[in-house]
Amino acid sequence: MRPFDFQLRTRVVFGNGAFARLGELACELSFTRTLVVADRGIVAAGLAQQAAVSLDAAGISTSFFHDFDTNPDSRMVEAGRAHAASSGAIDSIVAIGGGSSLDCAKGINFVLTNGGTMRDYRGFGKATRPMLPSIGVPTTAGTGSEAQSYALISDGETHVKMACGDPKAAFRIALLDPELTVTQPCDVTAMAGYDAISHAVESYVTTRRSGASDLFARDAWRWLSGNFARVLEAPDDRLARAAMLWGAHAAGIAIEQSMLGATHACANPLTARYGTTHGIAIAVMLPHVVRWNADHVGDRYAELLDRGPAAFAPPALRRASPKLATNPRERRRESPALRESGHASTAARAGEQLASLLEALRHAGQLPASLRDIGVARDDFAALAADAATQWTGTCNPRPFDAASALELYERAY
Repeated sequence: MRPFDFQLRTRVVFGNGAFARLGELACELSFTRTLVVADRGIVAAGLAQQAAVSLDAAGISTSFFHDFDTNPDSRMVEAGRAHAASSGAIDSIVAIGGGSSLDCAKGINFVLTNGGTMRDYRGFGKATRPMLPSIGVPTTAGTGSEAQSYALISDGETHVKMACGDPKAAFRIALLDPELTVTQPCDVTAMAGYDAISHAVESYVTTRRSGASDLFARDAWRWLSGNFARVLEAPDDRLARAAMLWGAHAAGIAIEQSMLGATHACANPLTARYGTTHGIAIAVMLPHVVRWNADHVGDRYAELLDRGPAAFAPPALRRASPKLATNPRERRRESPALRESGHASTAARAGEQLASLLEALRHAGQLPASLRDIGVARDDFAALAADAATQWTGTCNPRPFDAASALELYERAY
């Protein structure tokens, strides 16, 4: 096992109805005047008002900020800082929503407490002053941002996504209430869920992985891959919703230790240049990256296959994935023959099977399958590849990754 330094910085409170405990938990952290960061959809759904009622009952005054978009940028973060500064002595933050709300809240925390702009915090550990205590309440099973000390914020001028991290930015408490995820639209469930699946897959094979990240990535993959199709078929299934929410959180913990890989390096320029929703960009790229990486980490992919949904996949998933051996025992019986054909072919077979499963999951979510489908111009590939090569996550990919690699992956995905 590789050496690692691992510490969980965030307390997890999990369960149906747990959102009602917000005021109580905020009191435990000595909140008195709180900035509530919630996107417009959360406000429209009434969850911001529910938070206000809970916090008010606990004697905590609130100020609300919701003037940001799906991909929060540095200008939106600055608007949040200005709003907080004009709201009096803000001593805490509550973030409610998907990754955009959670990341925006962490971004506001950086500049409100430490000054400057988000560019000053690109990288890790650049906040020199204390940051405000905060609570994260995810309403989607997706980014796992509530488990991480990073805020992913786009540069307002260049649109480049900046990963800004610091241990002080981590939420003190992650409040995971599966009931909050039940009413999300089907397309959001699909995009967020597939993003979470990609986190489990990529964090399990990066060059920075550790025994700790493996533990959480494997668990995340098991919960996510086994329940993704189910929450799409039966949106009211509370057990499946709970599994997805915990799986997304566990994958977020894994990312904190291991980072991500080429899938995210290729996806981020698509969002920056085309405004492509992150989960869609991930869905297009992930199966191709798995096949491309297979010769380097095929044995790791095989381990995921043995922990995946094969034994209990719904019929629709099996029909969508004819290449997938649906029983892990069948794969084990095949292994002697595969060994005879050499490690390279064994690794390629595992990569192909995992990519096939990921394509079946993508199909179940009715997500686009190619760059052509989402309107990406082939003439832009060189510029996209140059941008992808600058992404931090690419440096953690198990197969060496550069602009030429990104260009090859874009061609495969076209």
